[in-house]
Amino acid sequence: MEYVVNTSGVCTSQIAFEIDDDNKIRNVKFYGGCAGNTQGVASLVEGMDAHEVIKRLKGIDCRGRGTSCPDKLAQAVELAVNE
Repeated sequence: MEYVVNTSGVCTSQIAFEIDDDNKIRNVKFYGGCAGNTQGVASLVEGMDAHEVIKRLKGIDCRGRGTSCPDKLAQAVELAVNE
C-alpha cells in the first residue's frame, strides 16, 4: 500500500513510501530536504522490514529540533503499520 505524509519541523515537506505484503518498505521518496542524505536514507531502508525501520530511525534528532527527516519517516511508517 502507498502512503504519502506531509511533514513539519524538518526540511522535507513530504514523504512517500510503500509497504508491501511482506511488510517491507519500498519506493521511499523525500520531497525537499538535503538530497544526498534523504536519498541515502531511502536507499538504506529499501526492502527493510517496517518494524526495523521504526526501530533504527525513530528518535533521530537534527540540530536540536527534536526530530529529523529519518525520524519523520519512522513516525510515518509507524502510523501506517498501526492502521
